[in-house]
Amino acid sequence: MISVVILTKNEENDLPTCLNSVSWSDDVHVLDSGSTDRTQDIARAWGAKVSLHPFESFGSQRNYALEKLEIRHEWILFLDADEVVTQQFHKAMLEAINLATADVAGYYCCWKMMLEGRWLKRCDNFPKWQFRLLRKDKARFTDFGHGQKEAEVTGEILYIKEPYLHYSFSKGWTQWMERHNRYSSQEAMARLTNTPPLKNIFARHSSVRNPALKSWLSKLPGWPLLRFFQAYFLSLGFLEGSQGFIYCINMAYYEFLIQIKSREIIKRGDELLQIDLHHAPAKRELVRSA
Repeated sequence: MISVVILTKNEENDLPTCLNSVSWSDDVHVLDSGSTDRTQDIARAWGAKVSLHPFESFGSQRNYALEKLEIRHEWILFLDADEVVTQQFHKAMLEAINLATADVAGYYCCWKMMLEGRWLKRCDNFPKWQFRLLRKDKARFTDFGHGQKEAEVTGEILYIKEPYLHYSFSKGWTQWMERHNRYSSQEAMARLTNTPPLKNIFARHSSVRNPALKSWLSKLPGWPLLRFFQAYFLSLGFLEGSQGFIYCINMAYYEFLIQIKSREIIKRGDELLQIDLHHAPAKRELVRSA
């Protein structure tokens, strides 16, 4: 069997569907970071084990779950409340872990980005990979941008190609924009301070290639417009109707936010350096006086 860990905060609308999709598991944990709605009550009503821990980042929250929760099974699936496990994905997970040799630490998984009932396969550059299914004590997480990636892996990470469903827009565009305004600040800092090596752009696996592409392409002038052009025209996103157009526009805007916040971070760093240089002679004089 597979244990399931769901991260939540004020997820009373999405959580029932997510919990229903993992009813096959006899070990479901909801790790909540301070909900003020009915999230915790709903989780308990569904029979999930509820734990509380203040949210610092996705990586640290998942690591807390690995360290502190009493997880019953060897394999652990991490979900967000706006994600849904399909029967096909469940079957693919079971097949994967049954075939896994002792040196397999976990699996990259991918999602179907859903908007108003439409799968945005082209606009969202399917497949995108995240490390979500892991063997207990074989890996941890580290923060990367606004999300997380694998760390301290003991063994090999393989791929499950059957996707689960991701309803990122279930709370509406206002909430999405507010959330991605926060995410863009974290992403800007990560792309400046934790840029993957340029050679990763040519990696065979997209789980390695895509983070490098994002970091390096975001340095290009006009990258937000290029992002829209790539997703909407080159990837045929225009075939996905009004949902595709809206999604591509907003993802280009998200990249624009990352670019201008990156410029702000760089400028602020230069200003701090100039201040430090400006006061350096005075500091030396104070040292000599002492």
